[in-house]
Amino acid sequence: MGAGFFGGAIYVWGDAVMAKSNKPIFWSLFAAGGTLAAFLAPILVLLFLLASVGYVPTILTYSHLQQFASIWLSKIFLFGVIGLFLWHAAHRLRVTLHDLGLRQDQMVAYILYFVAAVCTIWTAVILVQI
Repeated sequence: MGAGFFGGAIYVWGDAVMAKSNKPIFWSLFAAGGTLAAFLAPILVLLFLLASVGYVPTILTYSHLQQFASIWLSKIFLFGVIGLFLWHAAHRLRVTLHDLGLRQDQMVAYILYFVAAVCTIWTAVILVQI
């Protein structure tokens, strides 16, 4: 009966009335991306700090990274990390825009999640080409 991006029909099961919602799908992608970012962000900051002072470990040279990205298991890992980061960023940006006063939540959700989906597919295409 309800409408909207996260609205949906209301289902009756026994005595309980439940509303159908897409929120768990987007929340799970947001939470997984946030958790992954929390674990990887300190490592990335450390690597960027080392690179900024002129020390680049040999494992981070272009040839080593290209060799790593050419393995199918590594491609799956990179796809998961990049994809989850994109979905986390899309949801975080949606909440931020709402906090800043942009109240067209349905339109913002469609645009941001569409961009996250397109960029995730683009990531897959690029990884297959490596």
